[in-house]
Amino acid sequence: MNKMTETTTIKMLEQGRVKFAYDCAKEGNKIQASKEYKAYSKKMLALIKTNGLGATLAFIMTKSEDDENKKGYAYKLLYNQTKEWLKRDTKKLIELNENEDLVEKIISLDSSLYRAVTNEVITLFKWISRFADGLK
Repeated sequence: MNKMTETTTIKMLEQGRVKFAYDCAKEGNKIQASKEYKAYSKKMLALIKTNGLGATLAFIMTKSEDDENKKGYAYKLLYNQTKEWLKRDTKKLIELNENEDLVEKIISLDSSLYRAVTNEVITLFKWISRFADGLK
């Protein structure tokens, strides 16, 4: 791959991630717990850096609630959005089926792939938190 093709590919990957993050933030802004969504999207970055991706996803999974009127729904949405991004990601770092458990998949990765997926999710949440913070 030549330098120009490589640059174009990287730009397209980043644009896809940014668009997805913007759509996630818009969705989070529409829910009853939009303030929590904004706060939790920022919190995710710190949790991942402190505890690791697997532990963070396990934590938000336990805090998730199905009831859209509860604060835990924001965690559920963030968990589902993370899973959806990893399924759509054009780099295909991991293969995820619809009914596969994200936490189980993440903790079973070898260390180099685990780091790559962690970096991808961190990058995604940097964008989600920026957009969530900017949307009113």
